[in-house]
Amino acid sequence: MMPKTAADVRAFIQNRAVDRPKAEAPAVVIDGAKATLRMFDPIDSWGEWWGMSAKEFASTLDALPAHVNTIELLINSPGGDAFDGIAIVNVMRAHPARTVAVVQGIAASAASFIACAADETIMSPNSVLMIHNAWGVVVGNTDDMLAYAEILEKVDTQQQAIYTAKSGKPAEEVRDMMRAETWLSAEEAAEMGFADSVIAAEPDPAPTARWSSADLKALAALLAEQGSPIPSAGEREEPPTQAAGEPSTVDPEQASRLLATLTLTKETPHE
Repeated sequence: MMPKTAADVRAFIQNRAVDRPKAEAPAVVIDGAKATLRMFDPIDSWGEWWGMSAKEFASTLDALPAHVNTIELLINSPGGDAFDGIAIVNVMRAHPARTVAVVQGIAASAASFIACAADETIMSPNSVLMIHNAWGVVVGNTDDMLAYAEILEKVDTQQQAIYTAKSGKPAEEVRDMMRAETWLSAEEAAEMGFADSVIAAEPDPAPTARWSSADLKALAALLAEQGSPIPSAGEREEPPTQAAGEPSTVDPEQASRLLATLTLTKETPHE
């Protein structure tokens, strides 16, 4: 039911504040002198269920033990309030600990300049970083519109300074990228200087070698040609009995022993 009276509106807002799930304050994991926390929400001055505010971020850093000398900030955020984003940058830079931002999914808009403001910026495999001009909504006359445009221009200049300091690119080149709303892959972000490195993807595990009984027979035949005795049944494992419709395989170590014997035979001179 839509609220119709002022009392209905107050009740609606109160129930919404209670019922809607709130974003938790950044959980911190302390490992020795390193503190790890996540920025996995939009950035918003309201905080709580609206996202992460600079106030919540500052409170989290203020509560860190004095012995922490490295802060690892894991980021997966679409960004949000530019002014709270700048405040988070300044809070992070004011802390004595070295900061390492690790983009684990997306660092867009305000989250991207927070990532670039860290002492070290690392992109995870397949993560993305997006930079763009600030935008907002204003209602009013011509003077209001022009005044708001000046505000946006100042915000753009603040963000561009962070990107320029990180990448080393000329200011106008960075501004062009912001105007175009530029999306960067992990590799592109590192190549262009917006990140320092990319975490290497884990290689696919090497397939386990599978040897058939026919392979072992071929190896045994080679050993026989070299005049080397074939290990007796008591010295080796026999191939498992082949089940109907299944390929016959053996222990890779058994095949390795035969190969080693063959190699030694080839390398040993015969008189």
